[in-house]
Amino acid sequence: MAAVATVDPQNLEAVMAEYWYNVETHTVEKGPQSGWKSLIGPYETAEEAQQALAKVQQRNAAADALDEDDDE
Repeated sequence: MAAVATVDPQNLEAVMAEYWYNVETHTVEKGPQSGWKSLIGPYETAEEAQQALAKVQQRNAAADALDEDDDE
């Protein structure tokens, strides 16, 4: 069974004001409009969210480089 994320109703307004990057549609959403499995975020601005995938790729490359160093 898939885990279901819940949002505290008192924090709902803050969550809806944040931006999310959808990895399936490659679009930015204001407030989480899609399932949590499809989203990266939250981000304070749409511009930050638009760069989410690039940031993930940079972090993965850095982690891969560290793994290669550990293998030597």
